[in-house]
Amino acid sequence: MGQNSDRPAQAFLTRAKTQSPESAHHAVTGIDRNGRSRRVAGPSAKSGGQPPRRLIALAFVLAGANTAIADDMKMPINSGDLKWGPAPPTLPKGAEITVLSGDPSKDGPFVLRLKMPGGYKVPAHNHPTTESLTVVSGNFHIGMGDKLDETKAIELTAGGFGEAPAKMNHYGWASTPSVVQIQGQGPFAITYVNPADDPSKQ
Repeated sequence: MGQNSDRPAQAFLTRAKTQSPESAHHAVTGIDRNGRSRRVAGPSAKSGGQPPRRLIALAFVLAGANTAIADDMKMPINSGDLKWGPAPPTLPKGAEITVLSGDPSKDGPFVLRLKMPGGYKVPAHNHPTTESLTVVSGNFHIGMGDKLDETKAIELTAGGFGEAPAKMNHYGWASTPSVVQIQGQGPFAITYVNPADDPSKQ
């Protein structure tokens, strides 16, 4: 190939001894786009072959970042190992809930699942932030409006998805035992269109 061939800008790095007899260390060299060998980086003779301090500091920073990511990562879990408990009093009685990620009571994203018996209904309500819902199992119906109307809802089956923008009134019910996964931005809050429908005030 000719000298003007367009070789990759990122050269393969190789280890090569320096010509200076005073510095018993290795220099890192590379190959430029014209095929010529060139020095890329390497510890100076004064450093005694040790990596520069700033590289050592960077290594510690990166190591700390990787540890933080590992500490924050949730362990994978199968559905059979989830721990369920009663849904909060702001939801109609009879449902169970499990939190998969985050904390719905605090600021930040969260993921939870709601398990409902057949015939379970949630009257018209809204949330201060967007709510995304995915049906895991069963038959869940969702509709938009100021009052629960079973003739104007859409039935979602396993894998079905629905989204209610912030402040948009919507409602839902399960016609068979169902599990839905809900994602949103905490803190979780629910406001019923008709205050009398709020279970926490009954």
